[in-house]
Amino acid sequence: MKRSLCLALFVAASAALPTDSFAQARSAAGAYLAARQAAMQSDYQAAALYYTQALARDRLNPSLMEDTIIAQLALGRVDRALPVAKILEEEGHRSQAAHMAIIADLLANEDYESLLQREADRSGIGPLVDGLLSAWAHIGLGNIDDGIVAFDTAGTEEALRNFTQYHKAMALAYVGDFEAAEGVFTAEGASRNLQTRRGAMARAEILSQLGRNADALAYLEDAFGGASDPEILQLKAALKGDEKVPFSHVTSVQEGAAEVFFSLAGALRNEAGPNYTLLYGRLALHLRPDHVDALLLNAELLENLGQYELAIADYKRVPDTDPAFHAAEIGRAEVLRRDDKPNAAIEVLEQLAKRFPDHVSVHSTLGDIFRQQENYQKAVTSYDTALDLLDDGNQGEWFLHYARAISYERLGEWPSAEADFRRALDLNPDAPQVLNYLGYSLVEKQIKLEEALDMIEKAVAASPDSGYIVDSLGWVLYRLGRYDEAVTQMELAVELMPVDPVVNDHLGDVYWAVGRYREAEFQWRRALSFINDGETAQDADPERIRRKLDIGLDRVLADEGAEPLHVVEDSQ
Repeated sequence: MKRSLCLALFVAASAALPTDSFAQARSAAGAYLAARQAAMQSDYQAAALYYTQALARDRLNPSLMEDTIIAQLALGRVDRALPVAKILEEEGHRSQAAHMAIIADLLANEDYESLLQREADRSGIGPLVDGLLSAWAHIGLGNIDDGIVAFDTAGTEEALRNFTQYHKAMALAYVGDFEAAEGVFTAEGASRNLQTRRGAMARAEILSQLGRNADALAYLEDAFGGASDPEILQLKAALKGDEKVPFSHVTSVQEGAAEVFFSLAGALRNEAGPNYTLLYGRLALHLRPDHVDALLLNAELLENLGQYELAIADYKRVPDTDPAFHAAEIGRAEVLRRDDKPNAAIEVLEQLAKRFPDHVSVHSTLGDIFRQQENYQKAVTSYDTALDLLDDGNQGEWFLHYARAISYERLGEWPSAEADFRRALDLNPDAPQVLNYLGYSLVEKQIKLEEALDMIEKAVAASPDSGYIVDSLGWVLYRLGRYDEAVTQMELAVELMPVDPVVNDHLGDVYWAVGRYREAEFQWRRALSFINDGETAQDADPERIRRKLDIGLDRVLADEGAEPLHVVEDSQ
């Protein structure tokens, strides 16, 4: 596209805007500020709109051009980012985002010659990406030997070798050299970095193409054990037959390039910010729109960025015929819940439970949402179903018992709750959240306090920075009459959770117990300030706090028929 045509796009966009210079300047500044605000909130829709408006008035501003490209790429709109990216390059500016848009377009149009002619040091994405994409470009031109050499060259650094060898294996399998592809996986020095979920499934398909279905099954069993992943189960079922399973992971050069962007997004998700990682995930989808793993990754990134509508849109793109459909629907339900739409989330999960009645994760997630909505009876029912479906020895069993125990405790069914808490500890003895919840519950019931103290001390040792757990330790010490020790722990809990009403209320009680009355009243007032009007915080009753402020903790305890404050003389 010529520069004049690219510029025309922005001239057209500004046709209806004010023409006098003052109005233009004011409007441009307003659009820029709105765009910056939207970008800081990861609101890509608004950012793309306002950056485009600002760019229409300052057409060759390199910063505005790059910001526009980033916003459009984050939305997956390579076609809209491309004209701006080309202008930015023509003006002699280096921009990784611009290079990403242009290179993705070249790959989508199979223009491998142009991609190979680009100067990596001036117009590339980065050494690793450029090397891998160049290798795929050679494959696209039919230069297989050159492509394989390029894969090896891209991975000269030891830390990158296994990453690049994975892509080499995919290329060899794509061109039908399954023996050589399998050789990459079994080569001396090949590490478990090659055994990602997708890598393991690709290798199983490669083994099947070599007529080694039994080896493929054994490999998957070793890699995943009894995993309930529907796609892996589907692959295992296919391998149990006599037919060769097709190699499906890369069936074109574009899909190979998409795999480069996706695998990099996966590697970056724990190393870089989600905004940056999302760009790689979007390019993977641009080159392979049916890349379900990329859809799920992008949706998760968008959810973490608070872009719920965009996340839902990606989850909904997963076909209902795909093995990952139920995982996408569970993800969509979680986004709806986080977006304060619990009824919609429950509807999604209930429909999913009808379609997949034997999927543990559907029922457990439904139980979690019912529990979060304080519908504890329905939560128990969902957890019952999940536990009935769960295989013995499943590593997730302890959490289901823990979650059901919380529901029972909130329903006032303590014997059932305690049994589930203790079963969870049998399965996972060092789980700090279970130790804390059971210990705190015993403290509140004022039973088995020494056992509760032991549990909570173990929980604190495992999670010393958890304000909730440190609060529990302070509270059990308070219940045991060890008030001076309780002060230290409660003050630490408030440092960790300064605006939590329960923790501040507890610190007020502990201060009162040691005679620090003014400080106690201060903490109670702080606790009240953190409870919204018309709302009762769990375990922090605003009316009770007000009574403590009016008549003091001693009289409140007496009115309630509780034991008076009593200092233990020797707590050591």
